[in-house]
Amino acid sequence: MLRIGLTGGIASGKSSVSELFSRRGIPVVDTDIISRQLLDIDQPGYHQVLNHFGRGILLKNQQIDRLQLRRLIFNNTVEKEWLEATLHPVIYQKTQQLIKTNIAAAYVLVVIPLLFESDFGALVDRVLVIDCSAETQIRRLLARDNIDRALANQMLAQQWKNKDRLAQADDVIDNDIDLDLDRQVTKLHTQYLALANSVSTETRQL
Repeated sequence: MLRIGLTGGIASGKSSVSELFSRRGIPVVDTDIISRQLLDIDQPGYHQVLNHFGRGILLKNQQIDRLQLRRLIFNNTVEKEWLEATLHPVIYQKTQQLIKTNIAAAYVLVVIPLLFESDFGALVDRVLVIDCSAETQIRRLLARDNIDRALANQMLAQQWKNKDRLAQADDVIDNDIDLDLDRQVTKLHTQYLALANSVSTETRQL
């Protein structure tokens, strides 16, 4: 089984691209979804975050206010490092488990926003980067998260620059304005199926 790591900057369109692969029958393991689930009520991450930040981090329904949490960690490097050190090992283990459950698939898509900034790269064989301009990212962030431009700029500044991701990419999808995502995904899907078949053939011959 071939493991494709999908990454890109915030609001670059990772969810849209992963959905297009999913429609083609490809299993998708999304570390963002795993992370959100860990913060659900009564999950281990929920209690760890609540004990660390206090009840002021909760909404009226007792769910963690993710927007407030985001603001806290982007304004405080120490708190950001604490949250990552607390959640990342659990996310890594769960991601490994989910990849293994799809062992019969030709390939699996593993969505890892912080692939280059973490040790999650060890989980994949090939890296697909979603690229778009910083201005497009900011515009999408403002519309999606209802935040101000200052916070959006700060969020981008905390991440790798797009050009640095591209330098590490095996494959690239351009997701700027008015580009045909479906066509790009179709091309890569065909390429990945061929690569997976080649790897499978080589394995059988060993």
